[in-house]
Amino acid sequence: MQIVLFGPPGAGKGTQAKFISEKFNIPHISTGDILRENVREGTALGKKAKAFMDKGALVPDEILIDIIKDRLQKPDTKRGFLLDGFPRTIAQAEALDPILDEINKKLDAVVNVDVSANELIRRLSGRRTCRSCGATYHVKSNPSRVAGVCDQCGGELYQRADDTEAAIKHRIDVYKNQTQPLIDYYRKKGLLMDVDGEREIDEVRSDIMRALERFQ
Repeated sequence: MQIVLFGPPGAGKGTQAKFISEKFNIPHISTGDILRENVREGTALGKKAKAFMDKGALVPDEILIDIIKDRLQKPDTKRGFLLDGFPRTIAQAEALDPILDEINKKLDAVVNVDVSANELIRRLSGRRTCRSCGATYHVKSNPSRVAGVCDQCGGELYQRADDTEAAIKHRIDVYKNQTQPLIDYYRKKGLLMDVDGEREIDEVRSDIMRALERFQ
């Protein structure tokens, strides 16, 4: 099963990606993760990407697309994959289509986890992240057992600079401007599945699973 997962920052996309990956035994391919992996391993593509990342610049599409193409040909994608963070633009979506044709795969579904701006601000402004292991909590809905201390590793919890209200509003605007054309693009292809992401985690998961199970 080949899936693309959309969702604004704070939509709970990472949690749902984990469920989907485990349920269907497919790798969760996060753009950020594979970029960092290529940089860490010093691959040829990683070195090209690092030159831009070190300057704080966006990695150009041609490099990112080559990294995605390479990752989609790894043996663990034989049963399928879950793409998270790619495509982000129409140009990237149009570049993905011939890659999938070349490796004899096709997208089965594009899952869009939809959450309102007000709810995203509520969630993200209360989010706290562990400096050591990266685990996330929420001061109201998912607090750590000891305030300011990670349950998993005992590390310090902090509020990321991009989790302030002003930063969150900017991130939401950027996401909407980038993603709305993609939502329309995949809706026209008959691949888009809208999911209400404002409910409890288990309810969102159940909706996604019911929708995807028909592709098994």
